[in-house]
Amino acid sequence: MAPLPRPFPPAPSPAQAVVTGRDDNMALGNPSGATPNVNTPTNYLLSKPQFAVGYNAQRGTPTWVSWHLNRAWMGAAPRQDDFRPDPALPRQFYQVTRNSYAGSGFDKGHNCPSADRTTDLDDNSATFLMTNMIPQAGNNNQRTWSALEEWGRDQVRQGQEIYVIMGSYGKGGTGQNGKMTTLDQGRVTVPARIWKVLVLLPEGSNDLQRIAAGQARIVAVDTPNDQSISPDWSRYRVSVDAIEAASGLDLLSKLPLPVQEQLEARVDTGPVR
Repeated sequence: MAPLPRPFPPAPSPAQAVVTGRDDNMALGNPSGATPNVNTPTNYLLSKPQFAVGYNAQRGTPTWVSWHLNRAWMGAAPRQDDFRPDPALPRQFYQVTRNSYAGSGFDKGHNCPSADRTTDLDDNSATFLMTNMIPQAGNNNQRTWSALEEWGRDQVRQGQEIYVIMGSYGKGGTGQNGKMTTLDQGRVTVPARIWKVLVLLPEGSNDLQRIAAGQARIVAVDTPNDQSISPDWSRYRVSVDAIEAASGLDLLSKLPLPVQEQLEARVDTGPVR
């Protein structure tokens, strides 16, 4: 008989929970050791109020994006749709624009989603910087990934907070126009795989200590970047270890090593409905 899934940590009701503010977007670590050094164009750190990015200028995409989500980040600001180059990139780096994706058959796929940053117009607008985008197959973006993002926001509405790290790796995906490896004359790499790690815990303080004490649920997902993907994101659950092995990143590095080893080996089997 298969072991029962670990119970989801009980969430306080929204009336009881106290939103503790906007926590550090890189509280769980810097997955690639990125730095804001122009001499490391493949591992350049962009640290914004809304999210942090480990950017690869040779691929024209982020390697990873990290952010915190709780009710303090969710409001009524409308979607801005102002896709644009990121002025924070060093001028010697190639500036990806919305036109870089034109006619490609791939969506401009957010890492940190627009709907995770709706407190005000500036927060929402920041999610449309092209340093937050990857070429994403439409069915992956609009069905599978959209459902995963909305599930996360539903958990937040129920009194959870989430630390999220998202990224991509490999080369070559299949969009509406078939398989492609790059866009924009080779300046933007189409990833083969797209992944996300969500660390969910009841709203509160001392988050790292609570995660280390076993109070968090960790959901890791790794999906193919193609049109034939299932809409059911839960079919793609893997361990954090598996994502680290495939991507070469060090996730959850701010946690004590014994805790990392324990938590990163698990594959989530909890409820997703």
